[in-house]
Amino acid sequence: MLVFLMLLGLAQAPGFFTTTLTPEELREKQAVLETTAGTIVLDLLADAAPTHVAHFIARVNEGAYDGTLFHRVIPMGIIQGGDPLSTDPSQQALYGTGGLGALEFEPNDERATRGAVAAVLVPGDRDSGGSQFFICITDQPALDGEYTVFARVREGILVAQEMSLVAADADGTPAERVGILHATIRDTPPPEPEPFVDATADEMSRHRAVIETSMGDITIELLADRAPEHVRALLRLAAAGVYDGSALHRVAPGFVIQGGFLGTRRDPLDERQFSYVRELQPEFNPTPHERGILSMAHGDDPASATSSFFIVLAPAPALDNQYTAFGRVVEGMEVVEQIEAVPVNGEEPVTRIEVTTIRVVPPAP
Repeated sequence: MLVFLMLLGLAQAPGFFTTTLTPEELREKQAVLETTAGTIVLDLLADAAPTHVAHFIARVNEGAYDGTLFHRVIPMGIIQGGDPLSTDPSQQALYGTGGLGALEFEPNDERATRGAVAAVLVPGDRDSGGSQFFICITDQPALDGEYTVFARVREGILVAQEMSLVAADADGTPAERVGILHATIRDTPPPEPEPFVDATADEMSRHRAVIETSMGDITIELLADRAPEHVRALLRLAAAGVYDGSALHRVAPGFVIQGGFLGTRRDPLDERQFSYVRELQPEFNPTPHERGILSMAHGDDPASATSSFFIVLAPAPALDNQYTAFGRVVEGMEVVEQIEAVPVNGEEPVTRIEVTTIRVVPPAP
């Protein structure tokens, strides 16, 4: 359980904030926070917490967040900001006590998961929210239902994460001033089209996927006529950069080499990338698992495949109708052979085999 405030005194509003704006008037709004570490975009949840959203918009429009700090950080936990006192370095001893007591608790079903934005409270007083807020860098299930979640990070969770990791003292006070330079409200723009969402099997099959590794490139022919949703998933993830900076983490000579496991990425996924990682229903087909075939890995449940794939090194009929084959190596088998021959510890390469990117190559005009 995270404790967010150690109060020395309260700068409370004289009464609770009220608004005449309806959820319809507040709906489809975003807050853009230009911070010292980069931009964070918040989707404001008017249906879940209309009064909190209206208060936040009013404060942003007043310029109240400009120059405020994230005055408390918990590494990979939360960042806390929005205290109007934090614009004044001489008030540092009081950071965390300002701008409270303006909002009544608004219960809703929003959970304190990664990217949730919630109102800070005086300990023991649910009806004490105000301008201060915290952003969850990772899931905080102990906080579910305890704080009013009124927004979610649409873009920039990695910016918030970076700020959570700055050097800080034992109380979580950052050693450097990290915070909001300028905040604005805007209408939510139309969603960015999802890559390949409407592509036909024929259109997808005319693309190639090039797995660029630290040992060379491997070009894949895509079998969208046999496994269209698996091909669509690979193209979507590749186009979004999900595979960038991952590794070929498994080498089983005479059997498979495997990559695409997101736990091997050097950097975490951003919000858009994360939204594209989805479980796939199996698309078993007559394609035999023979040398050079690309197939999708899964757990005990055949419908648990997401991003991890393998390239078959020798005929493996035991995999037929158990895993979905959806591609075939057409260039770079010599690279596959070099990877098959690397020293391993068990089935883990002794030296990391980097996947720089999976590049989508459109058909020639």
